[in-house]
Amino acid sequence: MPRPTPDGNEGAAADTGGAARHRSANSTPGPRTADAVADSVRAGILSGELAPGTALREEELSAAHGVSRHTARTALATLTAERLATAEPYRGVHVSLLDDDALIALQQLRCALETEALRIVRERGIRPPGIDAALGDLATAEAAGDWLATLDAHARVHLALVDASGSPRIAEEYRRLDGEMRLLLTHVRPAYAPGALTQEHRAYVEHALQDPERVVRAHLEHSTRAIIDGRRG
Repeated sequence: MPRPTPDGNEGAAADTGGAARHRSANSTPGPRTADAVADSVRAGILSGELAPGTALREEELSAAHGVSRHTARTALATLTAERLATAEPYRGVHVSLLDDDALIALQQLRCALETEALRIVRERGIRPPGIDAALGDLATAEAAGDWLATLDAHARVHLALVDASGSPRIAEEYRRLDGEMRLLLTHVRPAYAPGALTQEHRAYVEHALQDPERVVRAHLEHSTRAIIDGRRG
């Protein structure tokens, strides 16, 4: 028997509940609005359209995307968690700069994680599953001039190496660096001619699988130096 509502309207209560259940069962939720806003701003950052230091204001994002300021604030919190944006008291949120000190610290952490992962892979005597497919995707993306696809493929190359270690903790910690690594590659982009990134990473994979302690460090020092020299130039 339907339970009466405070105004005694049993039928209305039953109908409302049934309609709500029907909507829940038949609706297919799309991406959260805040995620869509974060995706748009992230693409702007990683394409270089939003330069390091650019202010990211809630009111401007709200107006540009037709969302509430709360939604814009949630999107900015996502980007801050990914370290693509930096929030400072009294200064607001800005696109991360990844200055020299932050760059070096990131590369040192990457070096420690990737070197250990590859040392384990070498001991296992295996070729990382998916590495050749990832390198092929990188070549395709570079040839098409698709920078965001290039970023995705580059990330998959390094993740294939790390995942092959079979260490969930190393892989988990490495994935936490994904946003900063994409930002780093965007900073180093001017140093690479079309196709050069693929060529460098094909050689890197082959050599790093043989001598990770030396090759990983040399690879990361090369990209670090390219960014720093580019800034000074």
